Amino acid sequence: MRKQILTTALLFLLPLAVNADEQRVYRWIDAEGQVHYGDSIPVEYAEYPKDVLNEHGVTVDNLEGKKTAEQLEQDRIENERRVAQELQQRADQALLATYLTVEEILMHRDRRVELFQAQSRVTELYLSNLARRLETLREEAANHKPYNEDPDAPMIPQKLADQLQHTKETIDRHQRNLKKFQSDEQQIIARFAGDISRFKILKGIGRE
Repeated sequence: MRKQILTTALLFLLPLAVNADEQRVYRWIDAEGQVHYGDSIPVEYAEYPKDVLNEHGVTVDNLEGKKTAEQLEQDRIENERRVAQELQQRADQALLATYLTVEEILMHRDRRVELFQAQSRVTELYLSNLARRLETLREEAANHKPYNEDPDAPMIPQKLADQLQHTKETIDRHQRNLKKFQSDEQQIIARFAGDISRFKILKGIGRE
């Protein structure tokens, strides 16, 4: 009996729902400011925003129209601004949660800088040793072709040639590493300078 009553109620409400959909009216304003009404949207007005009215003429929904290129660009700029603001807020929270004073930031910066400076010193020492080895190999290679123009000079042994090539490649690799360590050191200094400046702003340090 209960199931029958529920079925009867659904059958009764279905035509009402259909009628509500059929009576839906759209209202929009064209580029000249003229108001239009219709139960469907002509293609030429698809890009305009529209109000959805029920059978009583009451607005029940709003439909966005197709956005212009300028509106899309403005949305993109606004979204980038919002994302940048959120990232800055998170960075500020992390900065304040990590340090209590400017001195703590400076101590952390100095420890990081010392690591890069230590790597640079080790690399420079290794490069110095490699430079001496390369000079020794070149002196030995000077007694052989193609480094010696004497037609009676013997051809350079393959092992010596391989050692020369390997030493040159190793020097090049460590020179690149040295430049990277030095670059990283400068980036760390610049990053901490920015952190200190931002920390002072957030803490109100230096304000009169």
